[in-house]
Amino acid sequence: MTALVFGLVTVVSGGRVLFGSQEMQAAVGHAVPFVLWFNFVAGFVYMLTGVALLSRWKQATHLSLLIAAATLLVFGAFGVHVLGGGAYEMRTVGAMTLRSLFWIVVSAVTLRSR
Repeated sequence: MTALVFGLVTVVSGGRVLFGSQEMQAAVGHAVPFVLWFNFVAGFVYMLTGVALLSRWKQATHLSLLIAAATLLVFGAFGVHVLGGGAYEMRTVGAMTLRSLFWIVVSAVTLRSR
């Protein structure tokens, strides 16, 4: 259930920034576009995975591992962006850390429960 809610919140918050008013977009500061788009699209996969977990679908473990790996890859690319002098917001570091840890924990729990 948590993955489903996490996905819904991710889609809503990302959608507000991507498709919202200029004021909304300005309020986020130096958002990194590829991170923002990844998180928005991933939010739909989070919801699918949440449904799969609730349904005890055996592919839910694979989905959670895929999300964890993809999130870590994007986080790494974000790190390269930052080290290259790209503008960013500190809250992106926190958000990506939270997302990474969340999906690593979900993956570990689903692997254990197999």
